[in-house]
This record gives sequence, C-alpha cells and structure tokens, in this order.
Amino acid sequence: MSAIETQKSASETPPPAPDADGAAGALAETNNIDKIREILFGVQMRDYEKRFSRLEERLLKESSDLRDDTRKRFDALEAFVRSEFEALSERLVAEQRSRDESVQNLSRDLQDTGKSLERKLTQFDEQATRAQRELRQQILDQSKSLSDDIRQKADELSALLDRQVAELGNAKTDRAALSALFSEVALRLNNEFRIPGND
Repeated sequence: MSAIETQKSASETPPPAPDADGAAGALAETNNIDKIREILFGVQMRDYEKRFSRLEERLLKESSDLRDDTRKRFDALEAFVRSEFEALSERLVAEQRSRDESVQNLSRDLQDTGKSLERKLTQFDEQATRAQRELRQQILDQSKSLSDDIRQKADELSALLDRQVAELGNAKTDRAALSALFSEVALRLNNEFRIPGND
C-alpha cells in the first residue's frame, strides 16, 4: 500500500469514540498523530499535491484543447456537411430544371409531331377524296363510252340483221319462182303441161 493510501486510510479511519473521561487524552493523542504524520509524510504529501495539481492542470488543459479541437472538428464537419447539402441541393435543382426543360421540349416535339401528323392525314384524306372523285369520273366516262359503243354496235348489228333478213327474203322469192319454173319444165317434159284455152 502506498503512503498516500496509508494516509488516506488513516485519515478516513474514525478515531475511537472517546468516553467522557478520556476526551482530553484523545484530543492530545490525535494532535500527536497529526504531528507524526506531518513529520513522516508531510514532504511526500506536498510533492504529491504538487504533482496532482500539475496533472490536474494538464488534464484540464488537454481536456480544454480536446474540447476546442472537437468543437473545431465538429464545426468543420458541420460546414462540410452543409456545403455538401447545398451542393446536392443545387445539383438537384439543376437536374430538376434540366428535366423540366427536357419534358417541355418533349412536349413541344410531341405537339409538333401531332400537328404534322394531323396535316399529313388531312392531305392524305384530301388526296384520297380527289383520287376517288377522279376515279368515279373516269368510271363514269368509261361507262358512257362503253354504253355508246354498245349502242353503236347494237345499231350496226340490227341494221346488218335487217339487211340479211331482207336479202334472205329476196332469195326466198327467187327460189319460189325457180320452183315454179322447174315444175313447168317438168310438166312440159311429161307433156302434161296444158295452156288454158288450147283445149
């Protein structure tokens, strides 16, 4: 056990409770013990007290330095975190602005594309209507031309048929005359032909 601990234990040990008769003796004995303690441990205790005082001052200084250093580090860390948050916020704002611009550009492009598509559809509809009208007109013209050709051919065929019928009628009449002539010749050859009034 060290001298300090011995002194502490000695100082912490309560003196025996004095009785009424030995109070003055106990007080004298306590004074003697203090004197003995001062003689034995006084220099060493003062040295220890100086050392403890210096150690306490050094600890207080180091604690203060550590506190200041910690505060500085926290301030630097706080400033760094704040600057990082500000930079991140600025980047987020810039990115949001860029995305908004991209969305607006895309919206304009879609609107322009829609308008262009609508114009092209309108032009296609007009072209289809015009082509359909022209096709109907061509079909009508072709139908009229074909109808005129059919009517002309029908008229020509009718006239040709009339001519053929007339020619056949004429040829039939000639055949009847020829038949009568042949009959007469046959009768004459058989001497059966009689001229009326010669009998």
